[in-house]
Amino acid sequence: MHWPVVCENREGGAGGRGRGGGSGGMPPPFKIAVLGAQGVGKTAIVRRFLYDEYSETPSPSRARRVHLSAAVLNGHVHDLQITDYPAIATFPGSSLQEWTDSCCRGIRSAHVYILVYDICCFDSFEYVKTMRQQILETRVLGTADTPILIVGNKRDLQRGRVIPRHNVSDLVRKSWKCGYVECSAQFNWHILLLFSEALRSVGCVRCKHIHATIRFQRALRRERCALM
Repeated sequence: MHWPVVCENREGGAGGRGRGGGSGGMPPPFKIAVLGAQGVGKTAIVRRFLYDEYSETPSPSRARRVHLSAAVLNGHVHDLQITDYPAIATFPGSSLQEWTDSCCRGIRSAHVYILVYDICCFDSFEYVKTMRQQILETRVLGTADTPILIVGNKRDLQRGRVIPRHNVSDLVRKSWKCGYVECSAQFNWHILLLFSEALRSVGCVRCKHIHATIRFQRALRRERCALM
């Protein structure tokens, strides 16, 4: 059975109370961290998923954007916390480094990492490669199963691809043991798929013997986010 995911979006301020953290016994929130080099389309992907909007004008920011939404996974309602991080130089190796740099706060406690690269930019793939390795080297004790999803954006610019798709897919899936999805934020291609894969990977880690079933619906109302 496919359970609908209702994107009931709320402001990510300090005073907001999510269902996952309330007293009603709801499951804890799923924390999704979106990372990548500048210009790969991280924000475009998140905005396409939450708003079904796309802007041709890049909007680089040094602030992290925290979006709150909700999803139904295996019949249980979960809060989603999707954090769009700016391009960071290095993954914080300790909690002190994480909280010293305001751009990195909360990054080490994510339940799933979405690492985005531009299929037309080799340097952006190298950034993802480095970031993945740093995540593995600095994982918090007890989080060895935290999944990583590699996402190749700008599939609409296929002719400008710098690395053959099958080469990347084989490397990511067979050597890195990570999920892999290609998408186009501009044309809304595979955007729902990549977030479904992200939630499914988290669900499979938390509930190893339960097959995660997910389906997204359009947001009930426009989402607001907090710049932090």
